[in-house]
Amino acid sequence: MTPDARVTQLLDIFDAPEVNLGDVLCDTHPADAVAFTVVQPDLSTLDLTYGDLAESSRRFAAHLADQGVKPGDRVATLMGKSADLVTVILGIWRAGAVHVPLFTAFATPAIALRLDGSDAKLIVCDADQRAKLNPGEDLPADPAWQVIVAGDRVASGDLSLTDVLAQADPAAAPSVVVAGSAEFVRLFTSGTTGTPKGVPIPVKALATFVVYLEYGLDVTAEDVYWNAADPGWAYGLYYGIAGPLAAGRRNILLQAKFTPETTWQVIQSLGVTNLAAAPTVFRSLRSAETPAPAGLALRRISSAGEPLNPDVVAWGAEVLGAAIHDTYGQTELGMSIVNGWQDDVAGELRHGSMGRPMPGWAAAVLKEDVDEPAEPGELGRVAIDLEGSPLMWFTGYVDAPEKTAERFSADGQWYYTGDAGSVDKDGYVYFSSRDDDVIIMAGYRIGPFEVESVLVGDPRVQEAAVVGVPDELRGEVLEAFVVMAPGASGGADLVDELKQRVKTKLAAHAYPRVVHVVAELPKTPSGKIQRFQLRAQRAAELQTVSPS
Repeated sequence: MTPDARVTQLLDIFDAPEVNLGDVLCDTHPADAVAFTVVQPDLSTLDLTYGDLAESSRRFAAHLADQGVKPGDRVATLMGKSADLVTVILGIWRAGAVHVPLFTAFATPAIALRLDGSDAKLIVCDADQRAKLNPGEDLPADPAWQVIVAGDRVASGDLSLTDVLAQADPAAAPSVVVAGSAEFVRLFTSGTTGTPKGVPIPVKALATFVVYLEYGLDVTAEDVYWNAADPGWAYGLYYGIAGPLAAGRRNILLQAKFTPETTWQVIQSLGVTNLAAAPTVFRSLRSAETPAPAGLALRRISSAGEPLNPDVVAWGAEVLGAAIHDTYGQTELGMSIVNGWQDDVAGELRHGSMGRPMPGWAAAVLKEDVDEPAEPGELGRVAIDLEGSPLMWFTGYVDAPEKTAERFSADGQWYYTGDAGSVDKDGYVYFSSRDDDVIIMAGYRIGPFEVESVLVGDPRVQEAAVVGVPDELRGEVLEAFVVMAPGASGGADLVDELKQRVKTKLAAHAYPRVVHVVAELPKTPSGKIQRFQLRAQRAAELQTVSPS
């Protein structure tokens, strides 16, 4: 079957007028086939078959229906990788409800924003995450949502997931069909230019998730596939949970904390042959004291989330036995430009390129000031050609028509990614920068606006700007520039307090590693902060300290 024919076939399944997600994601797969292998904290493993998942997810769907959750209602999860997480997500989809993933590193204010933006009716959380949902400055004392806790510690007023699954009747699970255009996931953007925006992900998007697994990653039935990304973010949810279920391919879910030693052990002990992760994982493995074990079975290695360092690509080929292929996408697209592994799309790896458009997608680099293709090698705006992209599924943000309009050309031909790059004469696309100032650290997209908002919430801070600074391990790290309020002083104690403030009010991973106290911030005549000047300044300073 040609790639174009496969795209059409998948759209016939997932963009149909009626789709039963319980059937296409679980029940049509062999009951005894393993859907997920969960590597538990002690590194023991638990295989979750499609038969197991059919039973448990039906129980959760039955509970949702009993609680009055209707198709289209939102249900949030604040959970790490586990069998319970997969049960809950598939149960949500069986009931026709919409899954709202919450990253477990988020602090309460970031969680509250997303709960408010989704109007969630119910939240399932791990026991060690429950305190983030307590009433306080950001969350009401009488929330509209019910909390279900996975784990042993269940407080008064909450429900136990264990009890819910034990008491529910799987035969009472609803059999809901939805249209391919219906929302089944709601994710939120990184909040680069304002409040994070809700991205409604339709059932149709499952088609592009499968195309990436098959053509981008070349995941086959014989592979031991491991997507190491967190399912609280797009790459981990799309290609670690939803895509594997749609394609009937097993994935590995690691509950233990990431370390190079643990990663090597999982790859070796489970015989991983197809690995997908963020560049920070590969950089950590390369620099770790523990070397790669001998005799690894890896045949396909892929990276996503941020540009991949060329030296890491070479290291993968030399040490791991396979070059690491870079791929590009967004929350609003999934993966769309790839260095594909599958034979029908495979091409040469070109230094610094994120590849060519995937089957079902067409892309171009447009000139800076007009919607015309740039010349080969000319820096411009990376855009998706909607006329040649049958897999395109994003139609707009939730309740944000102005932001939606900024993403699409007036004639409806182009989707503007907001990223800058170039293309060569053979159609290979090269990423240059992000014109929306988004920071990508260890594969996580972080919007400066959210971090800045937390910083200026301290009354001693008058203004703040946050930028990404190059970092060998994480790709980028956050640094902040703050202007003190009149009468306030910025000493070492303040710097430490601001870092801790971001950790507790936004997310543990999103705090600025360095805080610079400055007299003023560079601005345009209209008063807009020019972050690019701060980035250039820090890059020059770091180059002076550590010349290449």
